[in-house]
Amino acid sequence: MTRLLQGQELSRRSFLKGSGALVVGFSLAGAGLNGTARAAGSPFASNGSPDLDQVDSFVAIHGDNTASILTGRVELGQGSSTGLLVLAAEELGMDVGQLEFVRHDTNVTPNTGITAGSSSIRTGGLWVRSAAATARQALFGMASTKLGVPVGSLSVSKGVVSGDGKTVTYGELIGDRLFHTAMASPQLLPGVAPAKPVGSYTLVGIAEVPRIDIPAKVIGGYTYVQNIRVPGMLHGRLVRPRGQGAYGDGTRTAIVSVDPSSISHLPGARVVRRNDFLGVVAPHEWDAIQAAAQLKVTYASPPEISGSGNLFQQMRTFDTAGKAPARVQAGAGNVDTALASAAHTVSATYSYHYQSHVSIGPSCAVADVTPNGALVMGNTQDAYAVRTKLQPLLDLPLNVIRVEYWEGSGSYGNAPARYDTSLAAAVMSQLAGAPVRLQFMRWDENGWDNYGPATMVDMRGGVDGNGKIVALDYTGFQIPFMSTDPTTQHVGFPLAPASLGSADTTNSGTQYTIPNRRVTAKSLPLIDNYFKVHTLRAPGAPQACFASEQLIDELAHAARMDPYQFRLQNLTSAKVNDGYGQWHDALVAVGRLANWQPKVAASNLSSNTVVSGRGLALGGYANSQAGVVADIDVNKKTGKITVKHLYTAQVAGLTVYPGGVSNQMEGNLVMGTSRALLEEVAFNPHRVTSLDWVTYPILRFRDSPKVTTAIVQRTDLAPTGSGEPPTAPTPAAIANAFFDATGVRIREAPMTPAHVRAALKAAGVV
Repeated sequence: MTRLLQGQELSRRSFLKGSGALVVGFSLAGAGLNGTARAAGSPFASNGSPDLDQVDSFVAIHGDNTASILTGRVELGQGSSTGLLVLAAEELGMDVGQLEFVRHDTNVTPNTGITAGSSSIRTGGLWVRSAAATARQALFGMASTKLGVPVGSLSVSKGVVSGDGKTVTYGELIGDRLFHTAMASPQLLPGVAPAKPVGSYTLVGIAEVPRIDIPAKVIGGYTYVQNIRVPGMLHGRLVRPRGQGAYGDGTRTAIVSVDPSSISHLPGARVVRRNDFLGVVAPHEWDAIQAAAQLKVTYASPPEISGSGNLFQQMRTFDTAGKAPARVQAGAGNVDTALASAAHTVSATYSYHYQSHVSIGPSCAVADVTPNGALVMGNTQDAYAVRTKLQPLLDLPLNVIRVEYWEGSGSYGNAPARYDTSLAAAVMSQLAGAPVRLQFMRWDENGWDNYGPATMVDMRGGVDGNGKIVALDYTGFQIPFMSTDPTTQHVGFPLAPASLGSADTTNSGTQYTIPNRRVTAKSLPLIDNYFKVHTLRAPGAPQACFASEQLIDELAHAARMDPYQFRLQNLTSAKVNDGYGQWHDALVAVGRLANWQPKVAASNLSSNTVVSGRGLALGGYANSQAGVVADIDVNKKTGKITVKHLYTAQVAGLTVYPGGVSNQMEGNLVMGTSRALLEEVAFNPHRVTSLDWVTYPILRFRDSPKVTTAIVQRTDLAPTGSGEPPTAPTPAAIANAFFDATGVRIREAPMTPAHVRAALKAAGVV
């Protein structure tokens, strides 16, 4: 596959030929397009998705005995591309070095869904396993015929099939031809025929395989979307208010007037506008930056909302006024009766502020839109969804809107890079009549993010005289996810109806045996009241754990029990996913990893200014389970929490690529610490004011904790997600450690120095 060098320019056709991987050497005709009208000969051809039941949609064997693997998934920096190749190599009987990962492209690769929710291995891997195992089965049939050896007497290593002293390579059997074979099963679990038995693995879960993307990144030869340049390209910048208002009229940003003459002195700079969508383009990037800053625009006033300091009081006010309808999402037994008869009860309210994706690198996309078709290159997590969203915006046939994935900055969920950047670049290109490279400024990235929602949780819990949990009541005040992107809204499409807010039913008690349990979601009125929110790494899980795992700790303290022993005594014995004991394994493993020593929390308090504590929490995401132990210091005078060491153990079923998973776990702990201690979106009654690294600080290298990880390998279970689980319990573990150090509960996150000082002052400690 041809790689671009930084700053290299390509013609449109040579770019497509070089980047399309299999466009030249591999025809999708046999892969089955179910009668879809093909855009033959168009440089914008977007004929995917190929048939998900066909081997040829996922695997191509070449004459030189190498293979291309098409997964429909993208590399976001998490290493899952290497993990998918490990899985394919295992089932094919090849080395990872013989395989190439084909970059996602709506003209080439299958639509296996969005790369999100830690789903690349647990979901995308099912297709890859099925295709590779079926391909191996077909190749063995070919080899049997060619060598005159029964299939049962054949073996394979590095794509060389051997039997009865004779050999033949995969490349010799089918090189650069199609299988024309349906997969044995559309999605195949580990060990299910024709997949290899788990006990015979030599790569999956075992081998230390280097990540395929790292060498080029280290030497500076990797092409990120920000590096792409094409002839005739203009640089673009969006023109939006510095900081969004409330979702609805506050994100529509109705334009009252624009003065194009205000940028007439900038060479080649011009305004591109469609209704309330506004941007500038220029031949040189600095001129585009200056044009966006200097263009005189008047906007209609956004709706007035509560400022940061009144956020949670406003939620309570909406509830009191009957504007936060409730629905029970999980329930068992009679919570109220059980609490009335409990030996010890605890109740509390926990709050968690808006947080932002804030990738350090800016979102970027390059688009070339013509009357004949469109090519959009971006680091979206879902190329097929971008294509679908672009169709009404551009009014072009779907099969000439080609979307290619090129890696960019991190994503961590529905950040602007997922959709907004690609959509905006395409609209700007269509308006400008030329290719446009759109890159966000920091105030675009921070001020127009799809934030992780602010959440408030009311909780009640009770235990009996033996320290058994008898009831848990969780009520979450939820801001519904937005459903219409800013670009779509600005060009004139109406807002889609808001969904109901949902509570996290996994991290609100499923870790434990609780005979009486209730989880209630109260859906807050989104439109013109709250900012647009969506998924942020382990969506909803850190917020839910911050509340529920603190309450579990409070119940342990009420029962005068060690937090670890209390959890161990109350762990669920119910089936989780396709097995048993995952929560037990996570708890025991992290306790052993951290050398947990039993004691009642906050039983050894000190009057020193700087005090130390240890806390524990259980939580998970994407059907995986994680335990986290936090060792911290608290400066009671300054309010600063220093996380010294975090330990985590994770159960994710069969872990396919341990090296990549360990790397993800470490990142979860560091990012989780940043979110727990620092990250809070500030805003006034009109707009977001967190627009840079001063107004939205993140964890610095000097403050990063030491981290220690452990993977609990469960080969008896199907793979589950590994990109997010330890994020969930990290804030709660730190908060529980804070209580152990100070004897004071901190129920507002992030646990900034200001919030810490307020909690200590309210408790009379300082």
